[in-house]
Amino acid sequence: MIDMFFHLDLATKELHSKIKNRRICFGGNRKLKIYGTLHCVSGKRMKKENRVFFSSKNEAEKHGYRPCGHCMNPEYKKWKNEII
Repeated sequence: MIDMFFHLDLATKELHSKIKNRRICFGGNRKLKIYGTLHCVSGKRMKKENRVFFSSKNEAEKHGYRPCGHCMNPEYKKWKNEII
């Protein structure tokens, strides 16, 4: 099963369908390796070519992404404390 989707590979209609059907629940920046909610202001500013989507937090973390410090602050603080 595909668990990471690249924004440029998805047509707008397909993207909306995957979000509606909960196949996509989180977005990430493939260059910075950060993931967050689909409503995050920081995530909405990134370029489409850097944007990826995940079905779950576990999938994002499996691919080496860390939580966003803005929209997922408690998860980010936990991640930060684990790496120190």
